[in-house]
Amino acid sequence: MFTNFFKRTDINQGIKEYDSTPNAVLLDVRTPQEYKEGHIPGSKNVPLQSLDKVGMFVENKDLPLFVYCYSGGRSRQAASILGKTGYTNVKNLGGITGYSGELEQ
Repeated sequence: MFTNFFKRTDINQGIKEYDSTPNAVLLDVRTPQEYKEGHIPGSKNVPLQSLDKVGMFVENKDLPLFVYCYSGGRSRQAASILGKTGYTNVKNLGGITGYSGELEQ
């Protein structure tokens, strides 16, 4: 587990995994302004500083959560916080800067 902590996540591979995972939720933990400028289709915006409100979007703590931000720092923090608050299936996808798909505004 510890060795995977430093491994760079390929967000494009992560999105493929998200797309093929039933009931998965894609969380964008950037600011609302960043989200409006362009986000991955289907994602929910729950800014890192508002992560305590994630229960409004995801009540079942066993659902698969896929988390991303701008460069990977905030998503790493968010994944850690979510894990500590009882979410059992959280995957940090890293930063949207590496995403090669279409963005929604």
